[in-house]
Amino acid sequence: MSDLNATAAALLGLLHDGPATGGELVAGAEERFGTFFSVTRSQVYRELPALHKEGLVRLGKQGPRSSQQYLITAAGKKAFKAWVTSDSGPDHLRSPLILRVVHASVLTPKQRATLLDSAKAEYSAELDEAKAAVKAAGDPVAKAVAEFGQAHARAALKLLDSVSA
Repeated sequence: MSDLNATAAALLGLLHDGPATGGELVAGAEERFGTFFSVTRSQVYRELPALHKEGLVRLGKQGPRSSQQYLITAAGKKAFKAWVTSDSGPDHLRSPLILRVVHASVLTPKQRATLLDSAKAEYSAELDEAKAAVKAAGDPVAKAVAEFGQAHARAALKLLDSVSA
């Protein structure tokens, strides 16, 4: 796997902490990346066999209900380090909310209001979580990431207020 995609890199990064099952990787991604990089269950279970085929992870212990543990290999560590040190290129924002707002003209006024109100509630909760994460951050990187989450939630709320007016 000469060029890792961001999801594969995220999984290899998580596996640096030790062996994990697919479910543990999904939970770890939510905990560590939360608001700024989503990793779905289907993405994890699609990437793990590809990483195994490329020799970047190896199979570990099989657990209950056929859960499979994965471990990063030396080749996986090398590929991950190459990914981390490579030029990242531009960030690409994929926001289902903004996509819905762009196409909200197909909705009735009541449907638009429901969409915006629901999104405001979600981003208000996300802002509260990010504020708590800033307070709980144990190191400067975790704090900076949590502050990014705060800024993102505030920007989304500002967008929603602008289109509501």
